[in-house]
Amino acid sequence: QVQLVESGGGLVQPGGSLRLSCTTSGSSTRINEGGWYRQAPGKQREKVAIIKETGSTTYADSVSGRFTIFRDNAKTTMYLQMTNLKPEDTAVYYCAATHRSGSSSSLDYNYWGQGTQVAVSS
Repeated sequence: QVQLVESGGGLVQPGGSLRLSCTTSGSSTRINEGGWYRQAPGKQREKVAIIKETGSTTYADSVSGRFTIFRDNAKTTMYLQMTNLKPEDTAVYYCAATHRSGSSSSLDYNYWGQGTQVAVSS
């Protein structure tokens, strides 16, 4: 059974940086397309960043220019590099992925991680 395992969350001061990782576990399944989502307390889950099979990326307006999504060449690990973090970035971050191509929404992702907490506070 394929699992996604996130790591890299934690507590950071405003203006700081974190790198989240999302790795496939228990399978050689590749992360062909995927994304990072987050959910803050009392709020709905929101899309943060998406990476397609071609390597093209899209970002939420709130993180554009500060966050970068990328993956390794083997497509077994996907990352979210977060810089200039703000208190409003505080949330549980989830990675999601599919081994297929042509995904158009989160409904197309077969695999989801358990989430990793990111807290931005002084």
